[in-house]
Amino acid sequence: MTTQTHLIHSRRFLPLFVTQLLNAFNDNLFKSAMVLFVVYQVYQSEKAEGQFSAVASAVFILPFFLLSAIAGQMADMRDKARIIRMVKAAEIGIMTVGAIGLVLAWKGVMVTSVAIPLMLLALFGMGVHSTFFGPIKYAILPQHLYPNEVLAGTGLVEAGTYIAILAGTILAGWIDVEWAALGVVVTAIVGYITSHQVPPAPPLTEPEPLDFHFVRASIALVRRTAHDRRVFLAIMAISFFWTIGTVLFVQFPPLAKNVLHASKEVASLFLVIFSIGVAIGSMSVNALLKGTVSARYSPISVFIMALFVVAFVVVCHQWPEYPAGTMLDTAGFLAEPLAIALMVCLLGIAVAGGMFVVPLYAFLTTFVEKSQTSRTIAANNIVNSGAMVVGSLLATGLSAAGVPIIDQVLLSAAMCLFSVHLGRKLVAAERAA
Repeated sequence: MTTQTHLIHSRRFLPLFVTQLLNAFNDNLFKSAMVLFVVYQVYQSEKAEGQFSAVASAVFILPFFLLSAIAGQMADMRDKARIIRMVKAAEIGIMTVGAIGLVLAWKGVMVTSVAIPLMLLALFGMGVHSTFFGPIKYAILPQHLYPNEVLAGTGLVEAGTYIAILAGTILAGWIDVEWAALGVVVTAIVGYITSHQVPPAPPLTEPEPLDFHFVRASIALVRRTAHDRRVFLAIMAISFFWTIGTVLFVQFPPLAKNVLHASKEVASLFLVIFSIGVAIGSMSVNALLKGTVSARYSPISVFIMALFVVAFVVVCHQWPEYPAGTMLDTAGFLAEPLAIALMVCLLGIAVAGGMFVVPLYAFLTTFVEKSQTSRTIAANNIVNSGAMVVGSLLATGLSAAGVPIIDQVLLSAAMCLFSVHLGRKLVAAERAA
């Protein structure tokens, strides 16, 4: 904890940390405001709401799959701090487009023909933005931090990310959509200002020509990364984790509305609890490992996560029925006898998930050459995004087929069990190294 406190006050870490916080906050303020508005104000069927939520997730994730290879090459061959500033400048324009979409939706002007497409376009733009920022936020840590600080720095970034997700999600659930439109533009401007304080991070290898053929570059990048078994298994385990997370996040708003008969504030509360839990798990696993990069707690963590998912589904099945059109506000939801059990299950899912995934990200930045860290993170993003797109498409297909949302959530418990298998293999490879 002393190391973490020391890092928070260090210019080697603080500007990057704050810039990342603002990035995660803005992503989730915009995305949550858009999804909650559309789910609660535009569509009136569980099927359409589930499909839109899944499509929105896929639109955000797609750039990671298409552009991560180029982003990783650029980050390793150019000054990372300079790229951060370029990306944050682009965010101002992207969020201006998104804000226009939100305002049009608020006014009820051409909602389905113009406002929603504009919001989805901005969401895609933020996916591109995050694709180029993502490899840097982890890869820059070994360049600015000492070896015994990397796990603490990774844990802080991960915990901070989820605290920012928490803040953006809370705000989106409680403010009117027009104020969200203003907020995303202001946050983008502040993020651009803080990015100028990130210390230089010049390339650690001779610049090479960038390969803009994204298919060829992606395949080559993943193949190059897969030669280290520990790194390969960590990437696969992280990918399954984010597939699980995608299914859960896609279904939270329509589940809150249609299964629990709860308002958008309650849907926001679910995402808040999830974010708090991941932050707690991120910090807890660093304390358990005492700064050592190891996956030894990952298998048991994701197994516990599966148990909490099953418990969550059981509680949802026991939730009382309400007349059509009933929307419980936060007080009404919390007054339900099963509300505490439901929130404990959500918190347990998230804490276990945070403990599972944080050491795996540290693997990616400590077991490769520093000159290759951005490309390693980019390879991870390619595989992760492919898995998340599959998760979004699966959720979309299941919604279209009429599979109840609560039964779709149960699918994530099965994916947790496969992650247990990957975690055990990773621990074995770690001990053999």
